[in-house]
Amino acid sequence: MFKSLVDELGIKGHLTIHKVVNGEEELLFDNHNIIVSGFGWTLANLYGKEGSDIITDYQIDRFKLGLSGHAGAEAFSATDLSGPLSAAYQYVGTGDSNLDTLTAKRWSNNVATASEEVFARIPFSKVTRVDDRTVRYTILVDENSCNGLTLNEIGLFIKNPKGSSDETSVLAAYRYFTEISKSIDFAIVFRWTISFG
Repeated sequence: MFKSLVDELGIKGHLTIHKVVNGEEELLFDNHNIIVSGFGWTLANLYGKEGSDIITDYQIDRFKLGLSGHAGAEAFSATDLSGPLSAAYQYVGTGDSNLDTLTAKRWSNNVATASEEVFARIPFSKVTRVDDRTVRYTILVDENSCNGLTLNEIGLFIKNPKGSSDETSVLAAYRYFTEISKSIDFAIVFRWTISFG
């Protein structure tokens, strides 16, 4: 049901990744992403009036980065990254990071995880309406963030579509990418576009 809902609405995604050194951008990755079943599950809850009554609970407002991505993880049934960062310090380090982390539970096969997990917030100012059917999420991982890690996967998450008292997020889109060994010498910009029909 969820896959047909996503297909019927023609939901597609595209991700570009740029390395930024001294304000100059170098394109590292430019390809589609996988819209996962959680997106369809969220829409089914919204349209079926079985989810949250608060519209902001349906926003994509957070993401995870990971270390163990692979092509096999790009599946419609995915509910999380293969090897997500598990601690706030992995995102923000000890420096002056631009990332804001939070903790929440996660929906996995219609069941909430027992414990909270770490996410990074997408500032509302970095969500841009491109046209009537397209939204772009711009994620900046600055020079002080995620250093010493070899990143190769990213996922977008919807805030709390069931309106759970313990905020519980759901994976909406996923992408595995070529490894990036992050250091203080550069920033990374992820530009993720989601289009409807």
